[in-house]
Amino acid sequence: MSALQRTPLRDFHAARGGRLVDFAGWEMPVQYRSILEEHKAVRRAAGLFDVSHMGEVEVKGPQALEFLEHLVTNEVARLQPGRVLYTPMCAEDGGTLDDLLIYLRAPGDYLLCINAGNIAADLAWMARRAADFAVTLTDRSADTALLALQGPASAAILQTLTGAKLGLLVNYSFCEGTVAGVRCLISRTGYTGEDGFELYHAPDDAVALAEALLAAGAPHGLELAGLGARDSLRLEAGFPLHGHELSPSISPIAAGLGWTVKLAKDRPCLAHTALAREKAEGPARRVVFFRTGDRRIVRADTPVKGPDGAPVGRVLSGTLSPLLNEAIGSALIDTAAVHVPLAVDIRGVDITLLPVRPPFVPLRRG
Repeated sequence: MSALQRTPLRDFHAARGGRLVDFAGWEMPVQYRSILEEHKAVRRAAGLFDVSHMGEVEVKGPQALEFLEHLVTNEVARLQPGRVLYTPMCAEDGGTLDDLLIYLRAPGDYLLCINAGNIAADLAWMARRAADFAVTLTDRSADTALLALQGPASAAILQTLTGAKLGLLVNYSFCEGTVAGVRCLISRTGYTGEDGFELYHAPDDAVALAEALLAAGAPHGLELAGLGARDSLRLEAGFPLHGHELSPSISPIAAGLGWTVKLAKDRPCLAHTALAREKAEGPARRVVFFRTGDRRIVRADTPVKGPDGAPVGRVLSGTLSPLLNEAIGSALIDTAAVHVPLAVDIRGVDITLLPVRPPFVPLRRG
């Protein structure tokens, strides 16, 4: 087995009691004190996450816009400098290869943030298609560390460490600035459903920046948070995780992300034909979110059955919602069965799945 990759904060996590696990080939903290308490801290005040395992790719050149429009389903042309776009990236058959953020720094100068488990595959996919465009791709993953400060107190905490006017940053916008003396790309984005910021910076500055944020956040109730809380927070918010609610076999339309598929944009993406057909005919399967009224967690890949007991789908994600104190999750269901009573078997007991339109809990920023 190959050695796990480490972020610049690996020893920082270990020294603070982080329980380190293998996540997409990276040694990452799943929790510190308690997933439950870390989750509640983010909803109540703020949490600090190390997400330096994420990938970053620069896309530059006179045809950078045309290239990205070819790759992704959302409309990159509508971006203005200083704004961020969320979008799936699909194969020709409409399956989702990844979902990512696109930052427009200047005309012809973009930064992409991609999922950690997909870095190599995404780069290979993009490189094969870049040959037809006047564009250069540069992998900046090893040159970039990323901290996420999330929660209702995040702006107040961050503002004590930066001269950037955070009040001018709307959701999905960014600026360049310094935080505690560290040069950062300050992005008002996140994966929790709460207000928050993601700070891209040099790896050598990661420990100093994390320590400064923790010190500034202590009076506000800031806590370190791991991947366990990150997953329960994103599921409460109804956000997809690639490999679960999105995958090469699940299109954005099937995932309920039709709003990210711009079929009428001037430069159609390479999945246009497949996605247009699926949108017209309707997907054969759909992602649905559910609660259970029960504390027993419904695990991924658990079969979902209809009223007659026949299988109609499978669970994609499941967790215990710390705020609702019950199990929640998502499932991929045959479209014909989406509106019928659904259940799963947990150790011989049928648990009813109650459909929910996310978010599961009130959020300050969706």
